[in-house]
Amino acid sequence: MKNKTIIKTAIYIILGIILYFNLETIINYFVDSVLGLKKGEHLTEALRFFIFDVPKIFLLLALIIFVVGIIRTYFSPERTRKYLEGKSLFTGNILASLLGIVTPFCTCSAIPLFLGFVEAGVPLGVTFSFLVASPMINEVAVILLFGLFGWKMALIYIVTGLLIAIFSGWIIGKLKLEKWIESWVFEIKSNAAAEEEKLTINDRIKFGIDAIKDIVGKVWLYIILGIGLGAFLHGYVPENYLASLMGSSAWYAVPLSVLIGIPLYSNAAGIIPIVSVLIEKGVSIGTALAFMMAVIGLSLPEMIILKKILKLPLILTFIAIVGIGIIIVGYLFNWIF
Repeated sequence: MKNKTIIKTAIYIILGIILYFNLETIINYFVDSVLGLKKGEHLTEALRFFIFDVPKIFLLLALIIFVVGIIRTYFSPERTRKYLEGKSLFTGNILASLLGIVTPFCTCSAIPLFLGFVEAGVPLGVTFSFLVASPMINEVAVILLFGLFGWKMALIYIVTGLLIAIFSGWIIGKLKLEKWIESWVFEIKSNAAAEEEKLTINDRIKFGIDAIKDIVGKVWLYIILGIGLGAFLHGYVPENYLASLMGSSAWYAVPLSVLIGIPLYSNAAGIIPIVSVLIEKGVSIGTALAFMMAVIGLSLPEMIILKKILKLPLILTFIAIVGIGIIIVGYLFNWIF
C-alpha cells in the first residue's frame, strides 16, 4: 500500500511535468489549428494567453503547494521559530531574498510558498522579501537582460531588485502588520503542527494533497479572475500605445510607468521582449525597467489573489513600499544610462 501511494503520486507528478513543458505547443495547436483563429488578432492573443496561463498556473500551484505541504510536515512552527532565534530580522530578509532569486516563480505561483512561510512562523517581513524577489529576479530575467542590454544592465538589475526585496520586507517587518493577515491562514498554521516523527511517508503525501485542496479551493476563483484580466490587457493594449504614454522625458515618466505596469500581468520571459520594443520606440531605460518591475512584482492579478490572504491595508502598504523602491530604481537607471 505504501509503495502504491508513492508510485501513484510519482506518476501524477511526472505526467504533470510533461504536460507543463508541452503546454505551449498543445495550446498553440488548439488555438491555431483546432479553433482556426487568426494569429495576431486581439481576441486570438487574449484567448491564447488565458487558456495557456490557467493550466500553467494551476499546475505550478499544485506542485509547489504539494512540495511545501510535505516540507511543512518536517518543520513545525516551533522548530522554524527556534531556527530563526538569534538571527536578526534583516538577516532573514537577506536570506529570503536570496532564496527568491534561485526560485524563479511568477508572482501567482510564489504565493503558496509565501503562505507556507507564514504558516511556519517565519516573520511577515521576511516572507514579503521572498514574495518580491522570487518573480522579479530570476535566471530568465538575467539572461534576457544580458542578451539584450549587456552584463552591466543585468548586474545592476540584480543588485537593485535584491535591495528592493530586502528593504521592502524589512520595512514591512518593522511595521508589525500581522493583524492584517486573514484569520484562515493562521487556522491552517495551527492545524499543521503535527509531530514529524509520528508521520509515515503516506501521511506526508496525504498532507501535501490536502494542502492542495485546501489552498486552491480558497483562491482558484481569484486566480482565474486575475489571469482573465491579464489576458484582456495582453491582447488589447498595444505596445505603441504604452510607448506613447511612457516615452516622455518628464519627471513623472517613471512613476507613470509603474502605474501603467501594475494592472498588467506577465512573467520575465514575457515582459522583457516588450521592454526591448519600448526602448527601441524611445522610452528611456530606467522608465522601461520600472515598468517591467511593476508588471512582474506588483501586478494587479497578484493583488487580487493576495486579497484572499491579506487585508486591504497590508496590500496597499506592500504596493506603496515596493512601488517607491521601483521608482527610485527607475530614476537611478535613467541617471546612469
